[in-house]
Amino acid sequence: MVPPVLYLPIVPATNQAGEEFVVRRLSNGRYGILAYTALDRLAKSCGAEQPWVLLPIEQLERVKEVQPFDVVAFDLDVPETQRSADRLR
Repeated sequence: MVPPVLYLPIVPATNQAGEEFVVRRLSNGRYGILAYTALDRLAKSCGAEQPWVLLPIEQLERVKEVQPFDVVAFDLDVPETQRSADRLR
């Protein structure tokens, strides 16, 4: 069961000011937005210093319009090689 809100990690935007959600290419070639069902899971998977936003699940479609993705990657464990200073790179 998916909770009514999700914790989404954010990173500095690559080509504009501000932040963006984390969308990663998955092993199957699709693009997944990282989403966590609990804050402790986000901290364990992305690092304790990882910035995040709390998003109501019904707003995911609006996010997809601005930052396209194929699937929601729930509680994905991010390898430490993709982290720096206890947060995502």
